[in-house]
Amino acid sequence: MTKKMFWEDPYLCELTSRVTSIDSQTIELSETIFYAESGGQESDHGTIGGIEVIRADKTGTRIQYTLNSAPPFSIGDDVITVISWPRRYSLMKLHFAAELVLECFYKRLTIEKIGAHISEDKSRIDFRYDGNIGSLAEEIEKQVQEIVDADVVVESCFSDIGQERRYWKINGFSEVPCGGTHIRRTSEVGKVKLRRRNLGRGKERVEITVE
Repeated sequence: MTKKMFWEDPYLCELTSRVTSIDSQTIELSETIFYAESGGQESDHGTIGGIEVIRADKTGTRIQYTLNSAPPFSIGDDVITVISWPRRYSLMKLHFAAELVLECFYKRLTIEKIGAHISEDKSRIDFRYDGNIGSLAEEIEKQVQEIVDADVVVESCFSDIGQERRYWKINGFSEVPCGGTHIRRTSEVGKVKLRRRNLGRGKERVEITVE
């Protein structure tokens, strides 16, 4: 099992850890700050031992990293992992903003989420809904911005350590299951903008950007 330091300190962007496995250009580490795509949130970008990571895969409690070239280090060696902080911070803000938007929709509508994606530039949520959520999206944008501006503490903890199940919670909302990386306070998100798109056949999309 790889210890996920990106949960203990999502603001950490450099870490020395031990190499525990090497298979050609794919390696594993004893502990890591390098998030692997999961739950719709894209992977971090960065290097391990000075070599670019081109792929990060999470399987159960393990995370495997594929490097751009064969590593010059061996199992048991200590290596330095460095991630792109601007990308990580954008992903953190957009991930939290998207989930807050989703929870606000759930409080107002009986609606089904059918997809989500968080990239460095924007996040999106896809819904199955026969109506037009455009007018409600405007109200949700205002509600979310009020929560962001209130500078509320964001709690992020384990609900089951063995199974690596985590959640986040803020005042006024129930625990939200999530294994992503999260900000510490809502004010870090900044200015939130929502854009509604109709995908046809009873599908609606909300795109979220932050400034």
